[in-house]
Amino acid sequence: MTYRLLPHLAIMDDTDRTILNIIQSDFPLVPRPFEVIAKQVGTTEDNVIRRIKGLKQEGIIRRIGGNFVPEKLGYVSTLCAASVPEDKIDSFAETVNEYSGVTHNYIREDRFNVWFTFIAPSMEAIEESLAEIAKKTGVADIISLPATRVFKIRAAFSL
Repeated sequence: MTYRLLPHLAIMDDTDRTILNIIQSDFPLVPRPFEVIAKQVGTTEDNVIRRIKGLKQEGIIRRIGGNFVPEKLGYVSTLCAASVPEDKIDSFAETVNEYSGVTHNYIREDRFNVWFTFIAPSMEAIEESLAEIAKKTGVADIISLPATRVFKIRAAFSL
């Protein structure tokens, strides 16, 4: 199996890393958040915006948005695993990504090689979506692993 590794870290400088450290956990909820970040970093608002756009174009930043605890909003979540033939991985991932409830997906070296997290208003909605994905992709070997207890409370990476 071949994986592509992008040399993202080589193109980032200390200012980029500082901006990423701020936006991943302490994004200011104010009318001009990039101005606040700029003051923290010691640069201009335009420079922060330019850098964030560049990091997004490079694929380092996937999105900027809020994270919420699904259960507190009346939603359910599950971790899904699929056994996808290698020649169908890209098209399978593309199909999975069409669903707004999918927060992320990734490849693992195992029979169940594509994993993704799914959030929806009900487990029935997730099951319907998984059935649709199976029908669209021809990949029927998809399992749903709903959490019974959550331990991880925050994912932040110090750069």
